[in-house]
This record gives sequence, structure tokens and C-alpha cells, in this order.
Amino acid sequence: MLTNIDLQGLRVAVTGGTSGLGLALVRQLAREGAFVAFVARTAANVERIADETGAHGIVGDVGKKDIYPIALQVTASLGGLDVLINNASSLGPVPLALLADTECEELEKALAVNLVGAFRLTKALFGALAASAREGRGALVINISSDAAVNAYPGLGAYGASKAALAHLTAIWDEEAKADGIRLLALDPGDMDTPLHALALPNADPSTLKRPDLAAAEIIEKMLDTLPAGATLLAETRG
Repeated sequence: MLTNIDLQGLRVAVTGGTSGLGLALVRQLAREGAFVAFVARTAANVERIADETGAHGIVGDVGKKDIYPIALQVTASLGGLDVLINNASSLGPVPLALLADTECEELEKALAVNLVGAFRLTKALFGALAASAREGRGALVINISSDAAVNAYPGLGAYGASKAALAHLTAIWDEEAKADGIRLLALDPGDMDTPLHALALPNADPSTLKRPDLAAAEIIEKMLDTLPAGATLLAETRG
């Protein structure tokens, strides 16, 4: 777990922030002094987590085309943006289904959230991230991937295909965004004891799965390793 980490003033947005890994990230980031905005679809859950953590909650669905209201609320609430964590995910068909039994609409749903949603929100916030990089605060996009992006698991075709596409999109965009000072990473947090995992594999033993708070700590450590030295200090003095 993180100890004595000071993220004072770092501006971070997290999608899917009311359960699982997203919730663990919101809690840890806010506790360590970051300014946090998070996005989720259910208003009651957003209000509850905002009250608990002091983070700014945004009710929205990243799988929908109209992404700009979410992006505007992120930058307005944080005064800019240093780190975007695209964590919201959809399994596609539930219960899981073989690809031959997967409806086109179910594949489209997985792609809309896991790939196109992350693309749209990153694109909408690209200017804010580039501005942060110019100010020396650092600019980073973390896209949450999965080992299903590289391993062929029967029944996880829609999810795995969308995560594989997200990983490659991330690699390409990381190359393209270097001129703007923006880094993009695709990170696999491992198999976690989350509601999404329980939805996919309801018979899995939770004791064999990684805790979301541990995965969140690992992601934050990677975030700090990737941001330029002194970025959190600049965030504190300029935020």
C-alpha cells in the first residue's frame, strides 16, 4: 500500500469511479491530496462517493456519444487536468457468451464503453492535458486493460477484443502525443475481487483475487513513476 505519498493538488479524473478499481482509485487519490473528479452512471452512487471522499462526482455514461458535458465538468471542477484514468468497462453479454452466440449489439456495447468511450473522452480532454504538459505539471492518460487483451478466453470475446483494441490504440496514441508532452499507458491490474469480475465469473473464489485497493496503489505508483519529477510539487504550488 502507498505510504507517505503526497499528491497534493494533482488533478485526476477517473471513469467508473463508484465501484471496484475505480472506487479504490478515487478513495486513495483523494486521501493523498489529489483533486479528483470521477464519472459514473448512477446518481445515487455518485452522490454517496462524492460525500464520502470529497471528490467531485459527475453523473454520465462514457459509452454515449455526447461526451463533451462530461469533459467540461471535469475541467471546470478541477481547473484543468493532469491525469485521466479510463477505467469504466463493459463485459458485453452477461452471462458471458461465445462469439457465435453474441449479439451484435452486445459487441457494440463493449466497444462503445471500453474503446470508443475512452477514445472520445481522451480526445475531448486532450487540450487540457496538453496545457498541463506545457505548464510542466505532466500529462498522463492511463487506460485500464486486461490480460484478456492478449489471451484468448472463451466467453470473453467481446470484452477481450475491445481491450485488445484499446491497448493498441493506447500504444499508437502514446507515440503520436509525445510532441504534446502527453504520455498514454495501458495497464493490466490483474484479476481483482470486483463486481465486474463477479458478474463475469460468479463462481470464482474471491480469496484468490487481488484486492482493488492493492491494484489501485500499484497504478498510482506507476502514475508517479511516469509523471515528470516534481509534477506533484508544481501541482501544489500552481493549483
